[in-house]
Amino acid sequence: MFLSVFDLYKIGIGPSSSHTMGPMTAAARFLAELKAGQWPRPQGAIVHRLRAILHGSLAFTGVGHATDRAVVLGLAGYTPATIDPDDVEGIVSSVTAKGEVQPGGHPAYAFDPARDLVFDRARALPGHANGLAFEALDRNGAMLLRRVYYSIGGGFVVDEDELSRKDTVSPAGEAAPGVPYPFTSASEMLAMAARSGLSIAEMQRENELTLTSVQDLDARLDAIAETMADCIRRGIRQEGIMPGGLKIRRRAKAIHDKLQADAARNVFQPLLANDWLSVYAMAVNEENACGGRVVTAPTNGAAGVVPAVLQYVRHFHTDATKADLRTFLLTSAAIGGIIKRNASISGAEVGCQGEVGSASAMAAAGLAALMGANPLQVENAAEIALEHHLGMTCDPVRGLVQVPCIERNAFGAVKAVTAASLAMKGEGLHFVPLDACIETMRQTGLDMDHRYKETSLGGLAVNLPEC
Repeated sequence: MFLSVFDLYKIGIGPSSSHTMGPMTAAARFLAELKAGQWPRPQGAIVHRLRAILHGSLAFTGVGHATDRAVVLGLAGYTPATIDPDDVEGIVSSVTAKGEVQPGGHPAYAFDPARDLVFDRARALPGHANGLAFEALDRNGAMLLRRVYYSIGGGFVVDEDELSRKDTVSPAGEAAPGVPYPFTSASEMLAMAARSGLSIAEMQRENELTLTSVQDLDARLDAIAETMADCIRRGIRQEGIMPGGLKIRRRAKAIHDKLQADAARNVFQPLLANDWLSVYAMAVNEENACGGRVVTAPTNGAAGVVPAVLQYVRHFHTDATKADLRTFLLTSAAIGGIIKRNASISGAEVGCQGEVGSASAMAAAGLAALMGANPLQVENAAEIALEHHLGMTCDPVRGLVQVPCIERNAFGAVKAVTAASLAMKGEGLHFVPLDACIETMRQTGLDMDHRYKETSLGGLAVNLPEC
């Protein structure tokens, strides 16, 4: 199974890849099938009304993660990659006022969010913690079409058949082609690198080129890097209270301004690199919490780690080129693909170890590669970063991607840089292989109580007053 760099790094809106981007994508798939009409129905039956039912984690934390808004946007015909975040509130308000949606190429369908968007907290669907169903009804309320989808993390969506077959699909449902370096584990990746003499980034690039041209690949990689930088730039300009009711104030701008003032006065700061990493990560995740445009890296909840480390490179390694940043992204995607295949990047499946832990491993590998590490050192960097996130729960207060998520991204970025530095001090030989660490994460996730996997039923989510 080959996962493209653009499967792991997708441009979309916050606050959650599994709760926002995934449901929007699922709605688009449902609309496409509805429009195609290749499904059995009584002669003359006409779709009058749509309904959406959220289950599991989507039901428990859907409001805090804006799943309700995402479903409305998806059924109105919008997609995560193309929607302007500034248009979201107007679109949702219009649908609510009219009680209908009219996606492009479709007639108008009745859809009243208060009636037709159901949060079923009593019944989880069997395939995954993030399950949702869409239904098309006639004027009398008789069901004409029902489809179940699972938002499996990072914006990936599969239907029931794909989940049972464990199909390799992109978020658009496209099957992956054969690739020249089909590594499915870190050990296979290292063996192929040794045989070919290629770096991990070079192997990932050759795999990517089965999907696209050199020019398109480089342009899209550059666009991902620039979108990450844009998100940081916007995040360090914004102030105020983040939405959701916790009354958490955005801090990135104030911290950034203080760092700039200290620099202007030549004030020595022994923790300078850590401070900048933290403010970059917080800027992204504050944007994400406010529904801004981010890049899944590999998820929205962990969207600040990789951009922070990339911006750290731009800040402290000013000779880094666009080609270096592409090396970073390609290497990190190779690591992220292995983690997703053999464990999970979904907080609803394995807790935050699968989100921030995976992001930190990806960033550590990318930084090491950019700094000239050999494949063994790159694999070691990823393992160090992931190992020290094992067991981390996903316990967002009130289901919002704010506490502890924003600061957690800052720590993930700091750990990534530390891991890359440690790995490059050695030759790449180490005691715990990355594959063993990934398997440990998978097993830990299986053992973890559901209360600590994005449901906000345990941990900080129940031990802090909601005010």
